[in-house]
Amino acid sequence: MDFAFDTRTEELRERLLAFMDAYVYPAEDVAREQRERLASPWDTPAVVGELKAEARRQGLWNLFLPDGEHGAGHGAGLTNLQYAPLAEITGRSPNLAPTALNCAAPDTGNMEVLAQFGSERQKKQWLEPLLAGEIRSAFAMTEPEVASSDATNVRTSIERDGDEYVVTGRKWYISGAMNPDCAVFIVMGKTDPDGADVRRQQSMILVPRDTPGVEVRRAMRVYGYEDHGHGGHAEVVFDHARVPAWHLIGEEGGGFAIAQARLGPGRIHHCMRLIGMAERAIELMCRRAVSRTAFGRPLAEQGVVRNWIADARVTVEQLRLLVLKTAWLMDTVGNRGAHTEIQAIKIATPRAVVDILDRAVQLYGAGGVSQDFPLAELWAGARTLRLADGPDEVHQRSLARRELSRYA
Repeated sequence: MDFAFDTRTEELRERLLAFMDAYVYPAEDVAREQRERLASPWDTPAVVGELKAEARRQGLWNLFLPDGEHGAGHGAGLTNLQYAPLAEITGRSPNLAPTALNCAAPDTGNMEVLAQFGSERQKKQWLEPLLAGEIRSAFAMTEPEVASSDATNVRTSIERDGDEYVVTGRKWYISGAMNPDCAVFIVMGKTDPDGADVRRQQSMILVPRDTPGVEVRRAMRVYGYEDHGHGGHAEVVFDHARVPAWHLIGEEGGGFAIAQARLGPGRIHHCMRLIGMAERAIELMCRRAVSRTAFGRPLAEQGVVRNWIADARVTVEQLRLLVLKTAWLMDTVGNRGAHTEIQAIKIATPRAVVDILDRAVQLYGAGGVSQDFPLAELWAGARTLRLADGPDEVHQRSLARRELSRYA
């Protein structure tokens, strides 16, 4: 692969970096102050709408979604390799930048699903307003009663009843569900619970938020934080919620395959944003180290601090190369050909970034765990990504199986 950014990527990087400096970083404190005055903690601060309008005016909008057979001209026409460094930049302010560019999860994955697998009617109803930033969405898969890291365990039922499907089940940590702009859920459930092939039992279906029988029961915290960047996480109950049959995405039994297609690009996005978080942590560490004195010497002259910063730099450079290689493979040989690398980045990146953030917190002392600096919230977000999209151990199990198969 060619390690140099092409002309278009470099041009977008320069524009995005300027947008971050001029608009996003100054808006971080403004958003925090506005949120404290809102009637509901889940209402969107006014500055977020201003950021979205400016990003759209500057053409920094829907950068994640490629054109082509399934993109239908909706996206920026970027490959995974072109978008990856842009995702890294947005990761420096994960609660504002992705949303400002309409590139925030879970909407990105949901838009990819609708673009690739949705019917024309479904695209008109939900994809178009999502692309316009007029609504938000949620992806409902994880369940509290089962080990949802094994998707075959999902118990939510999707039963056909004439021209309708009836959805019954309990989900939790459903990202985006607390946002009042969340208009629709993509729900993973079982249409054929007794099917012989355990990976053909699941289907995905669109359930509007206002459907009778849908209850957003409560917000779920992440290490004590309300995750405003993703529109919160919620426990959601579907109590015999009825939707028209045309709301089914693809075919019955296709849910598992759709989920796998959804997660490939999403892992690139997550990992590159994590690298952006690590870069911001390194910047904060360096600023702290040169401005504070302990035991008669600046922190920057303490050997252990220098080791932390040096190790962080080496780690970030290694991670970035691995993720960019994975993006390149996805572009050239597809998700299946990049399977090992996709799992590798999901194992390595959150774990390493958590370690970098943990050292940054240590360098800041009490300030590191406070609300006055972004480190504690960044740490909580990075640590959560060791669980999201499948916990480390699931990916380790699969990757090791593939390696061992070469010697069996």
